[in-house]
Amino acid sequence: MYALRQGQENFTNPVTQSPLIDSSIIRAAGQIYYTYCEVHPEIAGQPSGVAINRGNHRGKVIFTQQPVLLPQECFVPLNQIESHMY
Repeated sequence: MYALRQGQENFTNPVTQSPLIDSSIIRAAGQIYYTYCEVHPEIAGQPSGVAINRGNHRGKVIFTQQPVLLPQECFVPLNQIESHMY
């Protein structure tokens, strides 16, 4: 039990960190997000961002605060997408 607690204390949340993300990935995430908004205008939830594959730029809009990512994916928060568009 102590080892489990110790491991959690050393855990850093990758979503709260602000890693440098390639601008092409941010643009692709913005396209995914805005296409999703156009196709699904009836969805009322507030998304937290987009999980996107670094290699082929395919992704999904994410609604949870702590997404589970595959090794080749990165998470682009919604505020970073919006700030890059303006």
